[in-house]
Amino acid sequence: MKSWIEALATLAAAEEPAVLVTVLREEGSTPRGVGAKMVVTEEAFYGSVGGGHLELEALKEARALLLAEREGAKAERLRLHEFALGPHLGQCCGGRVTLLLEAVLPSRWRVAIFGAGHVGKALVRLLGDLPCSVTWVDGREAEFPKELPPRVRRVVTEAAAEEVRSLPAGADVLVMTHSHALDFEIVEAVLRRGDQHYLGLIGSATKRARFEQKLLARGASAELLGRLTCPIGLPGVGGKEPAEIAIAVAAELLKLRAATASAPPAPKTLEALP
Repeated sequence: MKSWIEALATLAAAEEPAVLVTVLREEGSTPRGVGAKMVVTEEAFYGSVGGGHLELEALKEARALLLAEREGAKAERLRLHEFALGPHLGQCCGGRVTLLLEAVLPSRWRVAIFGAGHVGKALVRLLGDLPCSVTWVDGREAEFPKELPPRVRRVVTEAAAEEVRSLPAGADVLVMTHSHALDFEIVEAVLRRGDQHYLGLIGSATKRARFEQKLLARGASAELLGRLTCPIGLPGVGGKEPAEIAIAVAAELLKLRAATASAPPAPKTLEALP
């Protein structure tokens, strides 16, 4: 059986939500002392805060917190629960225990970057220090650095456009591959899904015009094309160096996220694309 700290590290790497339960205070006779911990998921738990009815109550409260988060309820991610072991839980210890419940949740800000070129690398370095999870896609394995930031997952595939289907809804998508033809396939696939928060394409206004012409010929509406951002990057920020472009793009994502944090996902309007 894993220790609580091993379990927490594994769950964090897998982006699986959990609750960390800690004995915060104790009075009188109690089964575990201050600092005892337990990690709880929807189906398992690791470590212990004392067993018996106390632990059953801790499991129930922790899973209620996970359920509230999963259902989108505006629940506090930190909760305190105090238990009188004798009168309330029927445990012979007879003391009192205060438990701290901390929700340890994966980032709700998801970014997908298609392309591991110079700008992609610079952007991943920036996003690695921000509270987001990044899926980084390219068919050229050698282009990826040997070490990645903790919340960055690389996907090596020659069929990058097919990877669009597995992206989480509401993600921010950046398209910056080495091929205009591949860029177009990915952009079209993202527009077909219709549930992404942001779709940015690296390139000039001329590149955008060419893509729009092809998409219109395939039945896309002007409204649908309005969801494509190209050129990308916050205006007036940075220059033409990869790091400068990456800073401008990261700034644009942060500004957009702050402005639309409470907005619902865009409705699906893909019937226009056959």
